[in-house]
Amino acid sequence: MTIVSVSEGNLIVEVEGWDKLWSLKSRLVIPIHHVIRVYADPNIAESWWKGLRLAGTHLPGVIAAGTFYHHGNWIFWDVHNAEKAIVVDLRDERYEKLIIEVPDPADTVARLEVLLPKE
Repeated sequence: MTIVSVSEGNLIVEVEGWDKLWSLKSRLVIPIHHVIRVYADPNIAESWWKGLRLAGTHLPGVIAAGTFYHHGNWIFWDVHNAEKAIVVDLRDERYEKLIIEVPDPADTVARLEVLLPKE
């Protein structure tokens, strides 16, 4: 699971507990103006194919954590429970998407949407 916050114009994703080991990351810091969209998607983790796992762990139906290469793009995953998954679409970053589990998807999405740059 991850804890998501915003500080000094940056989206901060803190990877918690054993997920630091499984994903080989402890923290991601992304300028908030690089975030295009944030939304909850409990169905995104249902597929067993997450892409080519480069660094991390993938046990279908149990955990997807780490860096995956899918359709020409890098995606960071940290999901155990698909019901709590959110997607963060990015631009001008190494990752095209962050697909992460958060304690309260609706609250996290609502908090982040108000901070996103208006196009």
